[in-house]
Amino acid sequence: MVFDLKEVFERDGAAKTVSFELAISDIEIDGGYPFNSPVKVTATACNKTGIVRLYVDAEFLYCRPCDRCMKPLSEDMKLSFEHRLITSLCGDDDGDYIETPDFRLELDELVLSDILLELPLKYLCDEDCKGLCPKCGADLNEGECSCDNRPIDPRLEVLRQLLD
Repeated sequence: MVFDLKEVFERDGAAKTVSFELAISDIEIDGGYPFNSPVKVTATACNKTGIVRLYVDAEFLYCRPCDRCMKPLSEDMKLSFEHRLITSLCGDDDGDYIETPDFRLELDELVLSDILLELPLKYLCDEDCKGLCPKCGADLNEGECSCDNRPIDPRLEVLRQLLD
């Protein structure tokens, strides 16, 4: 989606809003495809005293299993982002501004990168999730398993390997 911002840059107090849906169902995260429905995006550009700011709101359903117990989870996420826009940079790019020399901004890549940077690194069903037993695979949130989980003296580990 290309956002034409010429009239916003040329007039103080001008504002322009655009809404669209962004299909990102082909994005893979940790071996899965968590975006089952399109992202609903609303972007508003406002010129206040010569400074153009872009406000972006994104809403989507995020479906992904818990990183510890693999329980499937779905969460309605609403994220908001803000960027400052300029027509040209003077000097080094410090990353605080987005350059739009032709008064046009490609929103798809910007929104996608904002969403991916905002997603949690660890996605858990509960902060206290116990995960799965490394031996039998039982869900430890539902109760203890019958596996022998006693700590073994590392000096005797070689003897245990003989028994296996």
